[in-house]
Amino acid sequence: QVQLVESGGGLVQAGDSLRLSCAASGRTFSRYNMGWFRQAPGKEREFVAAIASLGWTSYADSVRGRFIISRDNAKNTVYLQMNSLKPEDTAVYYCAAGTGPLIATVHAYDTWGQGTQVTVSS
Repeated sequence: QVQLVESGGGLVQAGDSLRLSCAASGRTFSRYNMGWFRQAPGKEREFVAAIASLGWTSYADSVRGRFIISRDNAKNTVYLQMNSLKPEDTAVYYCAAGTGPLIATVHAYDTWGQGTQVTVSS
């Protein structure tokens, strides 16, 4: 079982960029599908992006073309490059690891990080 620690959140202005990182412990990181989800106050947790163990990716419509997910298996780390940030991107961002097939849903993941706050001011 992996453990996940997110970093890289912060307060930025609309149009700025941020890169989130999620460092995983354990020796089997490359076997896991990795996802990023976010949760804004009063809203349900929603899918942002995912990268499968074999490398193919999936994005929510709201971030496609602005966000890029990547992974470095040698560093046991998954990244979320967020560009052209909007106020509606404000949320706590969570990293997740799992082996389920439906990588755009929470059901594919059984390990979650503690979250990192991203705040985008207008």
